[in-house]
Amino acid sequence: MIERIGFEAYVIDSLLPDLVGHDHKSAAFLVYLYLWRQTSGRRAQEARVSHQGIAVDTGLSKSTVQAAIRHLRRRGLIDGRQDHPTATPRYRVLKPWRR
Repeated sequence: MIERIGFEAYVIDSLLPDLVGHDHKSAAFLVYLYLWRQTSGRRAQEARVSHQGIAVDTGLSKSTVQAAIRHLRRRGLIDGRQDHPTATPRYRVLKPWRR
């Protein structure tokens, strides 16, 4: 059986053209979708996943994932934290359009 997940229309109608078309950061959109799946798609508050883990799961390079994470954080689309400098990051997907 194929599991279905839903996205808010804003993600496809506005965020996709904004990140991919305007910002030219298609990798950031992929990473956002990946983190959405890890959180909203599974009803978890946070996703604990390394940059290497995201890279392996998405097919992106680790450095591309790192740049995408930086961009998404700057844009206020994700929040990330680490318990200590070498800990696996924990990410929350933010939905600023809901405010």
